[in-house]
Amino acid sequence: MSVKGAKPRLILASASPRRLALLQQIGIEPHDVVAAEIDETPQKTELPRSLALRLAREKAEAVASDHSDAFVLGADTVVACGRRILPKAETESEARACLDLLSGRAHRVWTAVHLAAPGRASERVCETRVTFKRLSEDEISFYLASGEWRGKAGGYAIQGRAALFVRALTGSYSAVVGLPLHETGALLAGAGYPVISMG
Repeated sequence: MSVKGAKPRLILASASPRRLALLQQIGIEPHDVVAAEIDETPQKTELPRSLALRLAREKAEAVASDHSDAFVLGADTVVACGRRILPKAETESEARACLDLLSGRAHRVWTAVHLAAPGRASERVCETRVTFKRLSEDEISFYLASGEWRGKAGGYAIQGRAALFVRALTGSYSAVVGLPLHETGALLAGAGYPVISMG
């Protein structure tokens, strides 16, 4: 049972250091960070937006099952060209295939946030359109050598060297990094979590 007037416990259901840093950027410090172990394989015919929402929900619910008195925040980011879902690149060949596909064209980044709070749940999804310049072989090799692509949706990290490739962005920059801050703040505030705190 929580103490009256005490700030409720907030758990980030993600091992991503980027998501933690983004929360801290807006003055929110989770009480704990718990990585949710779920199968992130897209279902047959699943669309990018639906995948992001499902995975964010499953991450939050998996952690909330052991922390029913806490606010649990789950998030997931999906990079897509049309209906094609790009992988979270684990090999250099996967990252190269992603960069070849994204070169000189626009793609969409879907980032979903799900909040499991005591007695309620809510979620938001943010769509961002990112346009890459046409990439030369030297640019692709330069980026692959950095290793920044490892484990990243679409094979790139916009907050790193891949910023050189972004010709235009419409939507939420923080969502492409991993967490849409406006939407996250609105979810938390709507559920009664003190987003703006003086103490």
